[in-house]
Amino acid sequence: MSEIRKEILAANQSYAANFGDKADLPMPPGRHFAILTCMDARSDPAQYAGLAEGDAHVIRNAGGRASDDAIRSLVISYKLLGTREWFVIHHTDCGMETFTNEVMDKLLSSSLKSAILDGSGWHDNGPGPGSSEGKYINWLTIKDQTQSVLEDVKRIRHHPLVPGDLPIYGYVYDVKTGKLIEVPEATAAGKVV
Repeated sequence: MSEIRKEILAANQSYAANFGDKADLPMPPGRHFAILTCMDARSDPAQYAGLAEGDAHVIRNAGGRASDDAIRSLVISYKLLGTREWFVIHHTDCGMETFTNEVMDKLLSSSLKSAILDGSGWHDNGPGPGSSEGKYINWLTIKDQTQSVLEDVKRIRHHPLVPGDLPIYGYVYDVKTGKLIEVPEATAAGKVV
């Protein structure tokens, strides 16, 4: 058993031993909102948004992008579980800014092993074979955080399954200060229509 696995199972034992009344939390989020954000380990929505278990839905993916699956989760969050406000929160210094679709396609076509990043860019760190399947995925890379938040809020707002009376807010989380910085253009694009 790996050390990480042992640590996780030990932590879970401790957590379960003090679970208390959390078993009584209702399925719908108590504060009736959802956050779409990045999977980056430096970003903890519970901390920067003041969340406790049961408060909100947090949907995480690479970049916090409004992919089809993220929108699917948001629509379920609203339609079946009563969220009434959504936040799209990207962050500074995001790994999604370090490559393009073409870079990822090239890396995957030569090897499926982990790649490394150095001063001259991304490089494969292991032998092949690779796969051409990566070229069929839009990796939703990011060139500019403010622009990507705006794009995602607009994509969500204009999706045919998203009601117009649901506000969508756009922010960038600063990984150096812990502050949420509003993207006013995104919040304006996500206003109730």
